[in-house]
Amino acid sequence: MIRKFLQDRRGNYALATIAVTVPLLGALALAVDYSEMSRERELTLNALDAAGIATARRLIEGASATELQTYARNFFNANIGNIDPGRVQLSLVLPNDNAAGGGTLKIGATLDYDPLFFGAFERLRNQTPSDLSFSASSEIKLKNTIEVALVLDNSGSMDYTGSGSGKKRMVLLKEAAKQLVDTLSAQSAQMKQLQKPVQFGLVPFAASVNVGSSNENESWMDTTGVSPVHHENFDWTTIGSAGSSKYVEEVAGVRYARGSDWGDLKDKPLTRFTLYNNMQRISGTNQQTNTTTEKECKEWAWSWSSGFYCSRWGTKTVTTTTNVNTFSKPFTWEGCVEARPFPYNVDDTAASKSSPATMFVPMFAPDEAGNIWTQQSATDPTIKKFKSHNSWWDDMSTTNPSNATDYRARQQNMKKYFVAAPSSAAMPAAHDGPNSSCTTTAILPLTDVSTAAGVTKVKAAIDGMIALGATNVPEGMAWGWRVLSSAAPFTGGRPESEKGNDKVVIVLTDGENTYYTPDSLGFSDSAGNGSTYSVYGYAAQKYNNGSNPRLYMNTSSAVSKTTFSNANFTKALNEHFAALCANAKAQNITVMTVALDLDGKNAVEKAQIDALSACASDSKFRRDSSGKAAKLFWNATGSSLADDFKSIADELSNLRIVS
Repeated sequence: MIRKFLQDRRGNYALATIAVTVPLLGALALAVDYSEMSRERELTLNALDAAGIATARRLIEGASATELQTYARNFFNANIGNIDPGRVQLSLVLPNDNAAGGGTLKIGATLDYDPLFFGAFERLRNQTPSDLSFSASSEIKLKNTIEVALVLDNSGSMDYTGSGSGKKRMVLLKEAAKQLVDTLSAQSAQMKQLQKPVQFGLVPFAASVNVGSSNENESWMDTTGVSPVHHENFDWTTIGSAGSSKYVEEVAGVRYARGSDWGDLKDKPLTRFTLYNNMQRISGTNQQTNTTTEKECKEWAWSWSSGFYCSRWGTKTVTTTTNVNTFSKPFTWEGCVEARPFPYNVDDTAASKSSPATMFVPMFAPDEAGNIWTQQSATDPTIKKFKSHNSWWDDMSTTNPSNATDYRARQQNMKKYFVAAPSSAAMPAAHDGPNSSCTTTAILPLTDVSTAAGVTKVKAAIDGMIALGATNVPEGMAWGWRVLSSAAPFTGGRPESEKGNDKVVIVLTDGENTYYTPDSLGFSDSAGNGSTYSVYGYAAQKYNNGSNPRLYMNTSSAVSKTTFSNANFTKALNEHFAALCANAKAQNITVMTVALDLDGKNAVEKAQIDALSACASDSKFRRDSSGKAAKLFWNATGSSLADDFKSIADELSNLRIVS
């Protein structure tokens, strides 16, 4: 058939063949070029997507517009395959130049297609070859906002030298945290059309967390004493019997001052704030001069019937001088609060007076019974001693105990707080006395770091941190979550339902969770408290007259409910931490954790490392050696901390890109 076709010389057959062949060749040329154009368009789109994401990352790292243009072009060229880059015109529109607003980066390409056959076909038909080109674009949406709570260990061990660094851990932490703020603040400047694109909050923690003494009268604080933990260790019946001139009456869970001897406090609620605001110390004396007039006889007379008598009366002025005590207010609430009872210690439930256990209670360490020493000789091994951990007020002469050795009764007696201390009485230092275990600076709520003022404020708060006290990681993390929340106590967080917003808690600690028995610190526990006072009160105190202490609520059988030891306390706190982590992540909180200078060969510290690793969220961008999502956990040393915080900055940057 083909041979006959080639040998045929008949004109009508040739003409017919030409008439058919030209369209066939055109269709074939069009099909080949269409296929090639489609392939080049797919390559262009893929290269645009890759270049857009890469350029977006460079943008949030703070690269200039000129640098971004060059970077985008080079990245596109490297990914476009065998297409001649000279045939492609590339355009880049940065967020700041985008009239549509917000954090959108647009990258586009126009490619001049060089046809393989279609141009020749058009010339065969005596037509001018057409200019073939196509355009493609890719849009990269930068996530609008990110909120970060820095939950940083301020315990006493942070004053130790960081391994391999030559600097104290607290110094290293401050440097790394401030660098993180600088990095993210530079990125937020790229999103100037948005309000508060990047916010940082700071939660310094040690044994407790300081919410700020200026919040004393906020609605979420227990200002009327309704919480079931508010009056732990306070026996208000010691004030007086009902109906007397000074007593306390409980009405609907609130203790009221009753009787004429209360003065200005009469009929008001009695709370821990009452004690802080009304305890007095004699600060000195003032001489008070009083002038009175008295009747005085001016003339005397005599009579045989009555003897001498006053025949004329007058008056005289009498001046007396007395010493009057002046008083000062020896204490103020420094801002720390106790942990709420389970389940509210491990969640973000809003405080409400209709649910008293959700309210936040100010810390107030009860005055413990005073020190008593009995000693036969300095070398006698049978020496008996009683030394309380926190005796800061006179509970002996003011309470008139019937049994001076009933140390728990003396500790709970409320009369002592309403008797002024003499001027000779030594007052406890800051972070001691009623404020015992309150050692940290106050929380800094979420602060916009897209402004210089915001950056300065956050970095100043970081610089203000001090290393002092024990370690309670779960309490720190709980407040980190609350700082991010849109609901009170701190309301700076965007609504949890808002799209395009990430809430991130970064938790760093250099030690295991701690709560202490008095004996472990060299003190006696004659009052049977089970522990020193801290955010769960005294460990032996049963919650709301129940069966378990508050510290042990909702813990497993691995935690003995009747054992009061440092090791058992740590187990309980570890379980609270695990529950808190699970709850936070279930509410879409991204958790990043850092263990600083913890020794994996030490069983207790290894448990903390494992707990921090388990708490961490999974990375959305990095993979581990097995191909699984990497944990957002860093096992840092003093020498690696700065680099580890740079890795954290990379993770936070990646969170802000949606391809």
